[in-house]
Amino acid sequence: MAALASSLIRQKRAVKEDPTNRPVVNKRKPCPKSNKSLCQKQILVLISKVRLCGGRKSRNEKRPEPKLKGIVTRLYSQHGYYLQMQPDGTMDSTRDESSAFSQFNLIPVGLRIVAIQGAKTGLYLAMNSEGYVYTSEHFTPECKFKESVFENYYVTYSSMLYRQTQSGRSWYIGINRDGQVMKGNRVKKNKGAAHFLPKVIEDSIFVSQLRCIRSHRYTSLPLNR
Repeated sequence: MAALASSLIRQKRAVKEDPTNRPVVNKRKPCPKSNKSLCQKQILVLISKVRLCGGRKSRNEKRPEPKLKGIVTRLYSQHGYYLQMQPDGTMDSTRDESSAFSQFNLIPVGLRIVAIQGAKTGLYLAMNSEGYVYTSEHFTPECKFKESVFENYYVTYSSMLYRQTQSGRSWYIGINRDGQVMKGNRVKKNKGAAHFLPKVIEDSIFVSQLRCIRSHRYTSLPLNR
């Protein structure tokens, strides 16, 4: 029995020591040597870093405001004044029809909703929560006005954001008989201070394009013989 046990032990040792019976370990194959030099590798790494930095946008980067386009016009009050925006942003009026600061861009921003922008200054007309008319460099909700045609075919412009809390009466842009711009909460829609007549500038791009469209329509119509 002892001899049998010793022979079995010897066989086990022989199997363990035999290199052919060892499990094969997956060895990593050496990567083929690249033909690129060290300088070329550094250039590629630098290009990848530049692409990575260029693809990231700064969180604090502000989106550019949309460029709005409208109809160049003058707002003529029923009291005989033109609404005017001075270069410093001051709002007043003038009787001079040729004043360059009385030109405004009426920009449609919704259904019967417009933004009024000074053609020379680029500022937007706005109305704050106290009814005061002021100018803003950026387009905000306070720059939205509802455009409504009154019974006498004059147009009124009321704030889309503010109105009387109790009665719900709208606040309007208005010019009094002395040519002063009034507070919106003191202007009534049935008074002449709130009534404006938009006069489109004849040399505006919109008018020229409209004339071209009309002339094209007239020339394309068949003649009745």
